[in-house]
Amino acid sequence: MKNYQYLTDGILESYLLGLASDDEKQEVERLLTTDPDILSQLEELETEMEQHFMSNAVPPPPALRTAIFEQINKTELKKREQEDYTRFKRRPVEEEPAKPNYIDVEVDDTHIRVHKYWRPAFIAVFVLSKIFLILGLYYYFKTNSLEQEITRLKAATEQTTPVSPGRTP
Repeated sequence: MKNYQYLTDGILESYLLGLASDDEKQEVERLLTTDPDILSQLEELETEMEQHFMSNAVPPPPALRTAIFEQINKTELKKREQEDYTRFKRRPVEEEPAKPNYIDVEVDDTHIRVHKYWRPAFIAVFVLSKIFLILGLYYYFKTNSLEQEITRLKAATEQTTPVSPGRTP
């Protein structure tokens, strides 16, 4: 009955993925030495998981591969220099200043990424800018049309008012 529990509860899967607790790991390892059914089931699960992971694998970008190899080569060169120094008691070669152990990865991303808390603020600024643009254009055209109306009315009043004999226009 206990073996059936190991086969159905996902304990073997968690053991394979490294997610099992220490007690579960010890229990599975003990059962593997005593029960051949559990051992065969574990091997079968392992091959199925491996096939699944291999079929769904995504290759890394090509630039990452070269960056990793460069990093490996740098560390191997430093190790060799240290070995040469200890072996022959020579003065070490000048080293570069210590850099963090990060791999530079180039990303061809055309989108701007913003923290999720700043998104509403940027959206509000964008919407307000569009509203002010529309209002500015509206008032510009409104004042322009009013100025044209005023000049038209002035011209109309000058044409309709008679000139008195003592006044000069």
